[in-house]
This record gives sequence, C-alpha cells and structure tokens, in this order.
Amino acid sequence: MSYDLTSLLVVAISSTALFENRAEHDLYLNKTLDDYIDHQISRENEPFAAGAALPLIRALLRLNELTPGRRLVEVVILSNMEPEVGVRVMNSVEHHKLDITRAAFIGGEPVAKYLAAYNVKLFLSRSETDVQEALDCGVAAGLLYDPPARREEDDMKQLRIAFDGDAVIFSDDSERIYQEQGIDAFYRHEKANAENPMSAGPFAAFLHAIAEIQKECRRQGGEAPIRTALVTARSSPAHKRVILTLRAWGIRIDEMFFMGGVSKDQILKQFNPHIFFDDQHAHAGPASEFVPSARVLTPRRPKNPAGGTHG
Repeated sequence: MSYDLTSLLVVAISSTALFENRAEHDLYLNKTLDDYIDHQISRENEPFAAGAALPLIRALLRLNELTPGRRLVEVVILSNMEPEVGVRVMNSVEHHKLDITRAAFIGGEPVAKYLAAYNVKLFLSRSETDVQEALDCGVAAGLLYDPPARREEDDMKQLRIAFDGDAVIFSDDSERIYQEQGIDAFYRHEKANAENPMSAGPFAAFLHAIAEIQKECRRQGGEAPIRTALVTARSSPAHKRVILTLRAWGIRIDEMFFMGGVSKDQILKQFNPHIFFDDQHAHAGPASEFVPSARVLTPRRPKNPAGGTHG
C-alpha cells in the first residue's frame, strides 16, 4: 500500500535553503561538474551547517509530536543537485536530527514539475528561478533571504508564521487598483466591496492547511502549537474586507496589524516569527534583518507540471 500524502501538510525545501552550502554552490558555478561532485564526495561525512530555513523546518516537524501515530507534516528535500551529492545532504539531515526521509536529487532539472507529485503546499528555496516556476504552477513558494545575524529564540516550542495580505494570502486584484489608480480609488473600491470576499492568493491553500491543524489542536485543548499573524500595509477602511474575507473562508488569524504605511520590521521583531512572507522587497528586505523572511514573487500565467500553459 502506497504512502498517502494528500492529508498531510507537505513542505518541499531545497538543500541550499535547509543547509548552508553556498561555498559548494560557488564551486559548482566555477568548476567542472566532475570537480564539484568529487569535492562533495570527499566531504560527504562533513555535515553542512544549518541554513536559513532549518529552524522553521524543525518547528514544522515538531508538530508531528502532537499526534502520536499520525503525522501532520511531511518535509521533502527537493534539490536540483546531482544524486551523488545526496549522500552528504542526507548525512547532514541525520546530523541535525531532522525527521526527513524523503528526498529527490534531480541533477539540474526544473524542480517545479515534481511539486504536484508530492502534493506540496509550500516550497522554499534560495533560487529565484525555482520559486518563480513553483508559483507559476500554483504552489505557494518563498524566496528566502539570508537569516538575521541575531535571533531571539522566544517560545520556540510554538511555530509562528507571519504573512502579508495582498498578493500573498489574497490575490493582487486590489493591489493593482492601488498601483494603477491611486490610494483614493483603492479605498473607495475596498469600502464598496467590504462584504465581498477577496480572491485567494498564492498562499491561501497553505494558510488553509495551517488553519486546519490549528482547529484540530483547539479541539484537543492545550496550548496552541501554531500562532499566525497578518502584517499588512492596509489601514481603515480597507481593514474590514480583510477580516470578513478570512471569516468567510473559516480561517482565524491570531494577530492582525494594519500598518497604514508604517514600517513592518519592528512589529515583526516583537512577533518573532519563524518566517515572514511578503511580496515586496521594501518590506521583506528590512524585516529580514530581524526575522527569517521570504519574498513571494508575482505568479505568471499558470503552467501545468509538464511545462505547457493552461488553455
């Protein structure tokens, strides 16, 4: 009987996001492929150091401890490294005591075409190309920044995730009105449509999966293992549509911040998430100085896993 991933929150991650191996990546770019493989084989018993996303992945995997005998989260390493290099990667997984057993090493092929096969809800990478292609296929994906130099490990037993709103959780329809017609037209539109739920954005399905885990944990009682925050540049009167949209979706977000143009980084520093997702470098860049952050690129016309566009 095959192992069914459909009921799990599946997170796929590149090896360069999970581990710090940029020196090896530079070698890959500047030497021959054989030189690169030989280098990795000669050091395959030397584990990689922790990468930008390792604390997040550790916190996600810890959710499986809530339901003994049944997993909630599955993490898959999806790497375009050559299979020969996979030994060092999986040795590093063992070294860091990560409960990850599934991996794919595809030797330079596009990773996006394999996301559907693993039922992936979130893909994290340091490759802009891979993140863009994942988003184009309809999978939530984040381009990771360098981790902050210092991070206060406050209440690390609780997974904390922060999201921007427009073009992340929600579609960019309202954002486009702001960009094309200005702030006054944006506010008029949002006030007039306050009770009309917004369309889903690239991270809506991932947020739904997180919300389902939260609901199950609330039914069982005890301390909530996940805390979510929405940190958006919106302000009144555009806040109402956000709240009513999430209510219509049946999603409860624990904290909401309607910033109205105020910088997000200090709020995020206090919330202290394992990851913050925003579609604008102007927000995600400064935030990355304090908390792990990832940028959500603008999806292009969706593609099917084989690479063709939907007709």
